[in-house]
Amino acid sequence: MLNPRFYEALGIDDIREKVQASERLTIEDGRRLFECPDLSSVAALAHYVRMQRHGMRVTWVRNRHVNYTNVCANDCRFCAFHRRVGEEGGFTLSLDEIVDKATSAGDITELHIVGGCHPELGLDFFETALRTLHEKLPNTSIKAFTPVEIEHFAKLESISTREVLERLSAAGQEMMPGGGAEIFDPDVRARICPEKVSGDEWLRISKEAHSMGIRTNCTMLFGHVESVEHRLDHLDKLRRLQDETNGFICFILLPFLIKNSALELPEGFAGVSAPDILRTLAISRLMLDNIPHIKSYWVMLGVKLALTALHYGADDFDGTVVEEKIGHMAGASSEQALTPEGIVAMACDCGFTPVERDALFRPKNTEPQGESPC
Repeated sequence: MLNPRFYEALGIDDIREKVQASERLTIEDGRRLFECPDLSSVAALAHYVRMQRHGMRVTWVRNRHVNYTNVCANDCRFCAFHRRVGEEGGFTLSLDEIVDKATSAGDITELHIVGGCHPELGLDFFETALRTLHEKLPNTSIKAFTPVEIEHFAKLESISTREVLERLSAAGQEMMPGGGAEIFDPDVRARICPEKVSGDEWLRISKEAHSMGIRTNCTMLFGHVESVEHRLDHLDKLRRLQDETNGFICFILLPFLIKNSALELPEGFAGVSAPDILRTLAISRLMLDNIPHIKSYWVMLGVKLALTALHYGADDFDGTVVEEKIGHMAGASSEQALTPEGIVAMACDCGFTPVERDALFRPKNTEPQGESPC
């Protein structure tokens, strides 16, 4: 129960009323929630919304990540993953290696493919990869290439981003991941990723994909040089695009990890705290009233914090993953993979009902009718 007297004492009962009436929160409402001294009250609001939408269900997917290269033409200051051509530590998978990684993961529902903006890998390479993967894994949905990669392919081939999307879609791309959004504010981007596609262009390419029927995820990288105002502006821009297109299916919050980062930070900066992560996730659930799902991305949060986040508005736990390099090269200490049995057991232990899903968040209905996986 959301006790009105408790929220009155905190000075945010008007926000509670909006939440319970399913009214949209303003940026100023979001700012007040960031300033609220009682984190549990913010969590309760987000959990209320989560329960109204999804009940005690926690969705998860049998998925496999393939990071095809870390060679990148961009030089994002925060990124510990990227390498220049010929630099020590750089890698680029061959077509056979991409296919081997994808097909060795067993029975997967979703294949997640992302990588650096390699200056020498043309679009035909990825079209061939997608066709081969689609042929070998006909029952697996392919979620591939962020708006940043789409823009890179367009520049490399001197064609429009729409043509890139059309060619990739024809080859087997079904969805797009949401990476590269970072923080949309241009001043922040000038400090953390000056060579990367602008925030406006990221949004434009996402809108273009949505207009073609390609569903996408969206993200926010936070906990570096941005302010609370920048976070709220970012969420508002996602919300406004979703009003137009209804193409985002899931939002993923990505805490900045400081290990191996070249970003200039204040002396003694230790990274974003767990309470700030949970508060920002809860406020994201409250602000993004038109995006169906909020992911608790255990790869970046760590398993324990990701399970806690399920009580702060998140309803999805991602999946098995199998192998992930981007977050781990930045210092993520989580496991490289989880088993289906492990995910189900953890969700049950936390009082939730695990529901296996497909790439579009539709239940797979693997359990016998009426039987609980717990």
